[in-house]
Amino acid sequence: MRGDGMSGPLTGVRVLDFTQVIAGPMGAQHLADMGADVVKVEPLAGEPWRLTAQFMPGESKAYHVLNRGKRSLALDLQHPAARETVRRLVKTMDVVVINYRPDVAARLGIDYETLSAVKPDLIYVDSTAFGRNGPWANKPGYDIVAQAVSGVLSAAARFDEHGTPVLMMGGLPVLDLATGYAIGMATVAALYHRALTGEGQLVETSLLQTGLILQHGRFSSLPAADVTGRTRYLEDLQRSRENGEGYQAFVQRQRAQYEAGQVANIYYRVYYTSDGAIAVGNLSPGLRKKFREAMGIEYDPRDDDPNYDAASPEALEFGLRLRDEVEAKFREHPSAYWSDYLDAQGIPNGELTFTEELLEHEQVRANNYFVELEHELLGGGEFQPAPPFQMQKTPLRPTKSSPPLGAHADEVLAEVGFTVEEVETLRQDGAIL
Repeated sequence: MRGDGMSGPLTGVRVLDFTQVIAGPMGAQHLADMGADVVKVEPLAGEPWRLTAQFMPGESKAYHVLNRGKRSLALDLQHPAARETVRRLVKTMDVVVINYRPDVAARLGIDYETLSAVKPDLIYVDSTAFGRNGPWANKPGYDIVAQAVSGVLSAAARFDEHGTPVLMMGGLPVLDLATGYAIGMATVAALYHRALTGEGQLVETSLLQTGLILQHGRFSSLPAADVTGRTRYLEDLQRSRENGEGYQAFVQRQRAQYEAGQVANIYYRVYYTSDGAIAVGNLSPGLRKKFREAMGIEYDPRDDDPNYDAASPEALEFGLRLRDEVEAKFREHPSAYWSDYLDAQGIPNGELTFTEELLEHEQVRANNYFVELEHELLGGGEFQPAPPFQMQKTPLRPTKSSPPLGAHADEVLAEVGFTVEEVETLRQDGAIL
């Protein structure tokens, strides 16, 4: 077993990681952060993210931030000897994590049915694009595809200068990243069940399912509450299609309707200051009252008059005047002034910050929201976000960066009984790197 000093609640758990790119690798990285021994199986040339924007041969930042704490084993899964190697490895594993299409996994002999026959109590966490069933079961898909079909792209309503739909949040692969969390959570749940019953099982996640969950309010149906929301939206969409309005026009019209209701919202928005910008969030009646008092606003009929029609043209006109008044006040002072002032009033606020500068931020430093890692080829000095939670009794302390390609073949295979001669034969035959 590895001796890198890792700790955490999953210390002693062994994971075989067949994942590539983002969602699967992040899920398996969560397990490594929790102390699991994660052996990442890669193609002989390396998985695609390792080869994206390389800063040196076989190493990329995209790969580093999703594969820390793992060991690398490069196998040619087309080779019969490599498949036999996997079967020998699986006998010692607790968990397999995979994000291949179901048909590809079956063709390579690393599907649940094959591997659970070798290891009956195996936990097999299978993350696909669209689920294992239905007409799209074997359809490939990345984050942008899943964002498109799950409605996330249309809900974001973002277009470039040519009118082409673009990803929300600056291209952040939100479905991949959120699915990574689902993989980690599902694995821990399955391990708990196995600890109670001795049973392994197949566990499934998908990018499509994540997209639906992240849009729970839009996806869900509650007829009594949907009259002015989901139902009206679907009716409008049907008319739009019948009239040939087109995707961009419909989406932009829906967005404009939403923004018309938000443009006069002084309580939950971003304000420009004299030197930057600051966000405020006041969702409860009590906080809205505090905000009005802090900004010298004596009365807002939308809150203070229960009979006031907040959707009326008069309400919009009043809200716009109020917005202009508050915006002008915020521009009078710098962000630091407003942060101190609003803090003193108990009003939630935060200055707009750039991600690249947060590694040095005093709040990030005070809570140790970063880890320093050491790479086998590059040494130390690599900083990444810390694990998403910390535990008092079983602390998560990742110290190792991502593994060099195939760097751990000899030690991983020796742990499961391969002799030096067997490993060398596999290497000469082209089954491993």
